[in-house]
Amino acid sequence: MEDRADDDIHLPHDKLFAATFGVAENAAAFLRAKLPPAVAAAIDWAGLKTLPGSFVDSQFKTSHTDLLFRASLGGREGMIYLLFEHQSTHDPALPLRLLRYLTRIWERCQRDQPRCKKLPVILPVVLSQNAEVWPIAPRLSSLLDIPEGLAAELAPYIPDFEYRHLQLADMAFDGIPGTASGILVLRVMKAERVGRLLDDWVWDEELMAGTPLELLQMVLRYLVGAEVDKKGFTDRLERLSEPETRAAAMTLAQQLRQEGRQEGHQKGRQEGRQEDILEALELRFERVPVGLSEAVRLVMDDAKLRELHRAAICCESLESFAQQL
Repeated sequence: MEDRADDDIHLPHDKLFAATFGVAENAAAFLRAKLPPAVAAAIDWAGLKTLPGSFVDSQFKTSHTDLLFRASLGGREGMIYLLFEHQSTHDPALPLRLLRYLTRIWERCQRDQPRCKKLPVILPVVLSQNAEVWPIAPRLSSLLDIPEGLAAELAPYIPDFEYRHLQLADMAFDGIPGTASGILVLRVMKAERVGRLLDDWVWDEELMAGTPLELLQMVLRYLVGAEVDKKGFTDRLERLSEPETRAAAMTLAQQLRQEGRQEGHQKGRQEGRQEDILEALELRFERVPVGLSEAVRLVMDDAKLRELHRAAICCESLESFAQQL
């Protein structure tokens, strides 16, 4: 399994999650509070280390991202596999996919340590960014059609495991554990799902002050990208009382406004080029079919628009122009 490149993490959910919980301290503070007490007590949290690599199936990379950690578990090498899913509905086949991911991790362990006689224990944890609590059975055997009355007899022949499923919908805003960074990010992700991005729980200045500036900027960008009410967002920024946090937030807001103006200028330029193309076609051929006009308006690449403008001036027919799209 190839290591995750920066470009592979292409969604804002993934970027924010990985930037936050890829930091072992943030992951440890959250997971320690969410694993069974006896298991949590057996883990050397101070020695938790983030490992490179992703094990998610390619078709699920738009809705899932994952992190792998190594830590001493009861005096032996162990691992924690944290899968973050931000799809809108629960996938009943998740236990089967988890089994594939765990197998891939063990296969990598065998590849990297061929002389190792024992495989490490992996604790699988799923964190869901859901709006409502999902009724789930977090066991692989829940997917199997086991004949009635034969469960005990068949158990030795059936692979099975249970995973820890943590649902943001099942956590109160003030019940999310962890570091300031971890709590803030998970509150934001919970709020995004239920339309509460302007709530006091999100705009907790104590948490913001305890979050590194670079990560706080990512949080604010995430809020803007989530299409939060712009006036409400600006009002929230202006109400921040902590000087450093407010200064950082207002600076970012100015950057975002500038980016918005630049995007607006670019869009206006592109729309102008689209009109030039259609005008050239109308002058030459009198009437441009609606479908062809709509196809031109979908083109946003500057280089392609310049190419199409030349084609509109030089093409022999509308059909030959259409072939350039």
